[in-house]
Amino acid sequence: MILRPLERAFLPRSAGDGACFLLIAVCVPLTYMFQVTVIMPELHDVGSFWYTAVWLAGIFLVFNITSNMLACMLVDTSIKLHILKPPVDSHLLSRWHMCDACQTLVPPRSWHCEICNVCVLKRDHHCRFTCCCIGHHNYRYFFYFLLYMGLGALYVSINASIYLWYLHADYYWRPYTLLTVFVPALSLTVHASWENFYVRGAVMKERSTSKYDLGLRANMEMVLGKRMHLTWISPFVRSDLPHDGVNWEPATKEE
Repeated sequence: MILRPLERAFLPRSAGDGACFLLIAVCVPLTYMFQVTVIMPELHDVGSFWYTAVWLAGIFLVFNITSNMLACMLVDTSIKLHILKPPVDSHLLSRWHMCDACQTLVPPRSWHCEICNVCVLKRDHHCRFTCCCIGHHNYRYFFYFLLYMGLGALYVSINASIYLWYLHADYYWRPYTLLTVFVPALSLTVHASWENFYVRGAVMKERSTSKYDLGLRANMEMVLGKRMHLTWISPFVRSDLPHDGVNWEPATKEE
């Protein structure tokens, strides 16, 4: 695993990247603090079993959201730090292509990012929230970042719903209050799709083909690594990928 220099990892490439990163960096800790200081004391007795259990669950979610996000930003998945050796076999070499921007012969499934200005191994897309491209080496962390963000949103929604619509329904069911609550929430909604996960072993530019589909388990291992059953615990759990991200062979006959 190769890490990007800190100045490159945390310096937004565009204003959009910076705004999206700040949205997560500010909202996640503030939301958790609001849960702990305002909502949870009204739902559970401080120091009780359920208070402690919910508090620990929140800590686990915040830890995995932030640590997987940072790991996604720090892990370099570009071709710059790789010594690329095009294969001698003409059949394999035909899968490589020339990147006009980098003026370099790059492996199959590698694509150039105009924002990062570099080719990325098995590039899927550029993520505004992590200010970097999602590719072969950091997709595991991106996947868990999304997973725990979704679980965190569910966690907050359940607690906040009880607080708003049950404990304080007399205030929050007023039309004006409903408007002030839901309009900002709708404006911050971000579309998410399970298509961003490698259910067919494909990246964004390969959605119309299944030639790299290895089956669900093998596709998951290609993203999460050989110890994928442990990777949900923390991004610090080592799980080596079964592929170098360079020399790809189609699993099925090319269309």
